[in-house]
Amino acid sequence: MNKEFPFLMASEKLIKEGKTTDIYFVRTKKILEKREIKKRVWAEFTVSSSPYPYFAFAGIREVLELLEGKKVNLWALREGEIVPSWDINGVFIPVMAIEGEYIEFCEYETPILGFICHASGILTKSMRIRIAAKDKIVLSFGIRRMHPALSPFIDFYAYMGGCDGVSSLAGAEVIGESPRGTMPHSLIILMGEEEAWKAFDEDMPQEVPRIALIDTYGDEKVQAIKACESIQNLTGVRLDTPSSRRGDIIKIIREIKWELKIRGREGIKIFISGGLDEYEIKKLVEAGADGFGVGTSLSNAKVIDYAMDITEVEGKPCAKKGKFGGRKKPFICEKDRIVIVEEFNKDSSLCPKCKKGMRSAFIKYMEDGNILHEFENISKVRKRVIENLKNFTLEDFSI
Repeated sequence: MNKEFPFLMASEKLIKEGKTTDIYFVRTKKILEKREIKKRVWAEFTVSSSPYPYFAFAGIREVLELLEGKKVNLWALREGEIVPSWDINGVFIPVMAIEGEYIEFCEYETPILGFICHASGILTKSMRIRIAAKDKIVLSFGIRRMHPALSPFIDFYAYMGGCDGVSSLAGAEVIGESPRGTMPHSLIILMGEEEAWKAFDEDMPQEVPRIALIDTYGDEKVQAIKACESIQNLTGVRLDTPSSRRGDIIKIIREIKWELKIRGREGIKIFISGGLDEYEIKKLVEAGADGFGVGTSLSNAKVIDYAMDITEVEGKPCAKKGKFGGRKKPFICEKDRIVIVEEFNKDSSLCPKCKKGMRSAFIKYMEDGNILHEFENISKVRKRVIENLKNFTLEDFSI
């Protein structure tokens, strides 16, 4: 194993040095520098083909950190902005644009795309899950399915998209919250179910919810009854039943709900984890489940497939085949969910439906390598995202 990469992980230093780029950008920069070609360009980031009709933009924080100090200007949508791939006229919607001499940022195209493609994918998936879960509790449990170096990144954007909490220590630190979770099967296996439940109740601080894992060995309904009889201040029970033993999980939830109710413990919540996505969650909400731990479908969310294209060189419009040339910016009407792409020098645009002025969606985040805005508090972004989701249905985010 290469001692420089014991965990096969690039450090922040290597990313800033351009070591995580594709070789052809290094070669391009070498050729341009040798010939002193310092042409000023306008480069746009668009989606030609999205896995969903609508997606959410994210990753601008990492991009700004990467480009800080470079002689470039940058415009982008705000975090959590929900847009389709193209406007009502079929023009690809730019989510971000960089202006400057190409040799200033060409080697960063690869990591920039990595940041926004991955972040937007997790954020969009989290939004879909939030819509499906309605007002139920959703926790991000996905870090064990990805490289551990990505745990803060995964949890940050899962939380931004609507998750109520995250399980990882590092993820919780970056969002400014306490980590959340229950207990693993290993504790049950080492101690036995009732002993483990009681030990958890005795040893954990009072602010930690008493949620008993009830499906390690026995019948879920029987174990739920035992748990509520063993722990007086029981908050909830969690089912993580493997698919080979699951049966009809909806009927199991309803049985447990009934048994708890007739014992005067209807306040005990039922949490489900294991192989969940937005479609499964939608069914479980209807069955009466109260909360969900979502793992792989969040951390392994489909990326949003952005591409960067030069659309102007030295003030002259240009674009490769299949792209739209010139400087552009999007305008949005939240009321009618309409997006129109206009030439960049236009200051306003009217919604063709309500005939009212549309919001210019581009924000100038960077000028000559200087970051112009403080990063918005993640809780504030999350609140705005959840409020905006009221205008969308799960079908809006489905293929």
